[in-house]
Amino acid sequence: MLSVRFFSLLREALNTEVLELEWSSRCCTVGALKQELIKQNGSFWEEHLMHPNVIHAVNQRVVMIEEPLHDGDEIAFFPPMTGG
Repeated sequence: MLSVRFFSLLREALNTEVLELEWSSRCCTVGALKQELIKQNGSFWEEHLMHPNVIHAVNQRVVMIEEPLHDGDEIAFFPPMTGG
């Protein structure tokens, strides 16, 4: 099982906070998971998930899209932090 969390503006735009997904070999990396979510949910999700500034984290560690996923992982997507 994968727990996929969306934060801040992504959560609001996608109207989704958490998805629980069965782990499968189709979603073996963060990038593959993003493609699977887009395939299931359409171009609106693509617009938001493929934005170049989206940050990806696996088990609370920021990672690149090539990061492998394993059963039980928590994946988070969030926009870049701002502040001053």
